[in-house]
Amino acid sequence: MTEMSSSPPPARRFLMVHGVQHRRPRQHWLWWLTEALRQRGEQVLYPQFPAPEQPSMSEWIDLLHAELAQLGDQERVVVCHSLGCALWLQAAQTLPADLRVTRVLLVSPLGAQAFTAANGNEEFKLERVDRELLKAASAKPPHVVVSETDPYAPADPRAWSAALDLDCDILPAAGHITPADGYGQWPAALDWCLHEKTPVSATTGP
Repeated sequence: MTEMSSSPPPARRFLMVHGVQHRRPRQHWLWWLTEALRQRGEQVLYPQFPAPEQPSMSEWIDLLHAELAQLGDQERVVVCHSLGCALWLQAAQTLPADLRVTRVLLVSPLGAQAFTAANGNEEFKLERVDRELLKAASAKPPHVVVSETDPYAPADPRAWSAALDLDCDILPAAGHITPADGYGQWPAALDWCLHEKTPVSATTGP
């Protein structure tokens, strides 16, 4: 009898969406996560969004749409950080059906106080997020990860997430979840990407 070979796992692609003032530094967990996934044979897009010091909503939405169009026809996974979360919330309000994804990780979403002229990101602020449109943009509800000591986060991250019907993991003393806060290697983020493992816990590596 001929043995049947096990079928390969479904094809999937990942998209990393960074925040303001981000130029893909090697010490950032997004860079580490991209490399860790690629080393495991995963396909990952990690684009540089234009003018990150003074981001343009229209330019970032256009690039996001272009990148989403390259995620293929099977599992589509999006990982957002900081202003990248605000970009996803904005995009979800008008996302075409053919660009919808499978699942989304929102790391360090921004509170109202983070959208200022000094930060160059005022136009990314949404006065209201339509929960139904957000839900329709991905097959599974986005998963939120936020730090209890993030000065840019919503005042009450659990209430903010609950209002959008999203599950939320609160990390202790993780700042804005950046390299300066110890987030270079982040195995829990990799576990979420590969296995949808939650809660997404704090980093244990430098």
